[in-house]
Amino acid sequence: MRGSPTHRYYSVLVFVVLASLDNVAIGLVPPLYSAIGPAFSVPQRNIGYVTAVSFLVSAVAAVGWAYVGDRTDRKPLLMVGTLIWAAGMGGSALAGGYQLFLAAQVVAAVGLGAVGSVGFSVVTDLISPRRRGLVMSLWGLSQGVGTLAGTLAGGILGASDWHRPFLVLAGAGVLATIAYFFTYDIRRGQSQPELAAALAAGGDYDYRISPADLPRILGRRTNLWLVLQGLTAQFAFGSLVWLPALFSNRALAQGYSSATAIVVGSVFATLFQLGGVLSIVGGLVGDALQRRTLRGRALVAAVGVLAAVPFYLVLFFVPLRVDVPDGAGAAAVVGAVVGSVFTEPTVGLSLLAAVLALGLTSANSPNWFALIADVNPPEHRGTVYSMGNLVNGVGRAAGNGLVGIAFTALRGAFPPPLNFAVGLAAFQLFFIPTGVMYWRASRTAPEDIRGVHRLLEERGHRAEA
Repeated sequence: MRGSPTHRYYSVLVFVVLASLDNVAIGLVPPLYSAIGPAFSVPQRNIGYVTAVSFLVSAVAAVGWAYVGDRTDRKPLLMVGTLIWAAGMGGSALAGGYQLFLAAQVVAAVGLGAVGSVGFSVVTDLISPRRRGLVMSLWGLSQGVGTLAGTLAGGILGASDWHRPFLVLAGAGVLATIAYFFTYDIRRGQSQPELAAALAAGGDYDYRISPADLPRILGRRTNLWLVLQGLTAQFAFGSLVWLPALFSNRALAQGYSSATAIVVGSVFATLFQLGGVLSIVGGLVGDALQRRTLRGRALVAAVGVLAAVPFYLVLFFVPLRVDVPDGAGAAAVVGAVVGSVFTEPTVGLSLLAAVLALGLTSANSPNWFALIADVNPPEHRGTVYSMGNLVNGVGRAAGNGLVGIAFTALRGAFPPPLNFAVGLAAFQLFFIPTGVMYWRASRTAPEDIRGVHRLLEERGHRAEA
C-alpha cells in the first residue's frame, strides 16, 4: 500500500542504496590509475586529473540540480540524475582513448551531482531535528560504504580488466533507478514539529526558493562557516583518494607485480577506512550535546577534525611490510592482507591509527549535514547543501590534483613510496583551519537555529488558519 510503513521502509532502503551507489562511482577510478594510464598511454597523474575534474563538475552541477529540486518535484530529478551517471559509467568502460574516457567521466559527474544535493533535501524531510545527527550519520555512512565498495570493486574486479567494474556499476545504476520509481513521495517539511499540525490537517508547505532568497541564505552567518570549512577540509579529504596508490607503491617497492600491488593497495585502503563506521558515534554525540547546547554539533565536528591529525601522521609513516602470494588470485591476496593485520605488528598499528583518524574526522559529516538542516528552512536546504558541496568539490578537486603534483615534486628528495607519505601528511594540516571554522560556527549557530524555529512556527500557524 502506498504510504504504508512497509512502503516507507522500502523507500528509505532504496534511497540509501542509491546514495551508496553514487559513491561507488566516485571511488571506482583511483585504484585503477596504474591500469588505466598505460591503457591510454598517459601518465597516472593524468587519470588523477580526471578524478579531480569529475569532483569539480559534479559539485557545479549539484547547484543547478539542487535549485530546481527546491522548486519542483524531487523524485524525477533523482531518477534522471541516476540514469545520467549510469550512462557515464558505461561510456567510461567503452572509451577507446583518454579524451573519450574524460568525457564519459564528466557525463557521469553531471548525474552524480543530483543524487547528493537533491537527495539531501529529501532526507532532511524524513527525520526530526532531535535525531538528525544519527540519521545523517547513516546517510553519510552509506556514502562512505559506497566509496569503500568502489575502492574494493575497482581493485578486485578491475585487477585483470579495468573495464569490468564500470560495466557492472552502470547496470546497477539502471536497476536502482527502476527500484526508485516505486518509492514513497516524501512531502517537503514533513519532519518539522512546527509544521506537524498544519500538515496533519491537510495543509501543505508550499514555500519555494527564489533568487530573492539568496541574501537571506548568506545572511545566516552559520551558513558561511559551514560552506567555507569545506574548502580546507576537502583539501585534506581529497588527497586521501591516493591512499590506494600509497599502499600499492609500498607493495611495488617490495618487488610485487603490478596486478598484485593494485589488489594490495585497494584492500589496505579499504581496511584503513573502516573507521568511517564511527560516524554513527559522531552523530549520536552531536545529537546528545545539541540537546544540552545549540553549539553542540559544531563543537563535536571541531574537536573531531583537530584531534585526527596526529593519527593520520602515524598512518602514513609507520613502515608497512606485506607478505602476500605474488601473482595469485585476488581472493588469496585479500586473505593474506587481512591476515597480516593479526600477524604483522606494523599492519595492526597502522589499522589502529587509521580507525582512530577516520573515526574522529567522520564526526564532521553527520554534524555538517544536520547543521545545514537546523539553520535553514526546508526550501533552502538543498541549495545550501549544494553551495557547500560546490566549495567541497573545489577543495577536493584541488586536493586531489595538487597532491599528485606534490608527489612528483617530492620524488627527488623522497623516493617512492616515501614521497606519497610526505605529501599526504602535509595535506592533512588543512584540517586545522577547518576545526577553527567549526568553532566559529558554534558561536553563530544558536541564534540562526532559533530564527528558523520562529519562522516555521509562524508559517505553521498561518497554514492552520
